[in-house]
Amino acid sequence: MKKGKDGARDHNGELLPELSSSATKMDYERLVNTPLPKFAEKYPGSPFFMELGYFLLRRTFNSIFRTFEVSGIENIPTDRGSMCSAWHTNGLVDPISIFLTHPKMFVVGGRHDLVTRPILGFWARKFAVQPVVRKAELLRGGCTEEEATRLNGRSLLNLATGISHGFACALFPEGTSHSESHLIRVKTGPFRTVLAAAAHAKAIDANIPVLIPIGLHFRTRHFFRTDCWVEYGEPIELPHEEIPDDLIQSVKQGDWAEPPADLVLNLRDLVEEKLAPMTPDRDTFSEVYRDGVIAHMQSRIKEGRTLSWREEVLEVRRLKDEPASDEVKEIATRVGDTLDSAILDATDINSKGDGLRGVSPSGVLTNFAKFIPMLILLPTIIIGMGPQILAGRLLGDRTDEGLDARTSYHFLFGMFGSLLWWPIIATIFTIMALIFNSELEVELGINASLLSGSIIEQVLAAAILWVFFIFLFWLSGVFFAKGWDSISDSKKLLRRLKTNSKVKADLVKLRELLN
Repeated sequence: MKKGKDGARDHNGELLPELSSSATKMDYERLVNTPLPKFAEKYPGSPFFMELGYFLLRRTFNSIFRTFEVSGIENIPTDRGSMCSAWHTNGLVDPISIFLTHPKMFVVGGRHDLVTRPILGFWARKFAVQPVVRKAELLRGGCTEEEATRLNGRSLLNLATGISHGFACALFPEGTSHSESHLIRVKTGPFRTVLAAAAHAKAIDANIPVLIPIGLHFRTRHFFRTDCWVEYGEPIELPHEEIPDDLIQSVKQGDWAEPPADLVLNLRDLVEEKLAPMTPDRDTFSEVYRDGVIAHMQSRIKEGRTLSWREEVLEVRRLKDEPASDEVKEIATRVGDTLDSAILDATDINSKGDGLRGVSPSGVLTNFAKFIPMLILLPTIIIGMGPQILAGRLLGDRTDEGLDARTSYHFLFGMFGSLLWWPIIATIFTIMALIFNSELEVELGINASLLSGSIIEQVLAAAILWVFFIFLFWLSGVFFAKGWDSISDSKKLLRRLKTNSKVKADLVKLRELLN
């Protein structure tokens, strides 16, 4: 998110975020005609496309993180709907991280242009995504206030109805993706929606939904193969006994009505209190790096080991309430900032805590084992993944939506690019194999008799070959991700060697102070 250059402010006097070129293009008629979710079925959208979409999301999602951990799944009740509420710093990767780890299907709400963009809009409509007009668009004249109220009311009512029928929903209370190291101002949309869901649940005699705070933790959110931890917190029970009868009757009749302001604001304040500690909760990222250095140094001194990403997040959270001395903070800040400027972090500190890690024989062997399959499959990686990687980098690195949207482009081109490109290139290769089957048999010693047999044999062989190419491209993508780890580790080693002299004296001093 970037602050607007036009000086537009909301009713609280805060600068509105600068709109991307896509967000400024509002087709109100298309938004009104967005497909509505189905509540009486297993899938709120198209069953076929939702299953296919989830399958494709998982295949892509599994390759973008080096380590991935999810905790607190046991906190999610399965006999009722739930509203998921998290801070928002990583574009589309944030909701996808929740969709793929939550046990329920989702009714989805999102920025209006999600349902009108090319390709992405097709899938959004198949998932029955409900468009929402934000203040940033409304106050800049994207549509009239009456139109925005009508559209948002319908969308929020549909989301509330879906939640009351047992589906999950994820809305981000900050209202926009951003690049801060803490929560920004929390808005009321998710809490109005979930209170309306509670009212509808009472109207249809269903179990009252819950609100679940979620921590989304990325080591470096915009890096490929970074570390991720999704943290589901304890569910928050809704004050359903205080919901007025007129709200219950309104939502039962299919009309949107605003929940009482005091209930909304009290719930907002409670969630903000629960959610703030599930973020870095520091004024600047420099403070986060500082406390990460202190946490890792303490671990080196006590146990001589590297903290996992989840452990580091928890230790940094603990240090919020256990402040170190000014001297420790000063040195740790200097080390943290130096490491960050060198694209390193506290995991690069060696086991003794007196410098940065050097060459590890076991690490070399592991990375060599990862690199060899990638090298073998390099031609298919270039053919199958090259266009997506190039397009994702070009558009993601030049986006006008800020650094927090970078991974959205990488993810979308990785998934949709493969969905479109792989069938085309697999078809071309299959046709070439049919045409040049005799040459293949002579040059490569491959028994290609089926390719020149009867029509049925040729069709069967072509189908098998086509599927094989798709599988080969997918396998190449998997080994590319693993092989990239070895390249990344090698580059980090070089950066550690270059940076070690800059932090060694500070690390030795810090170890003495912490001891």
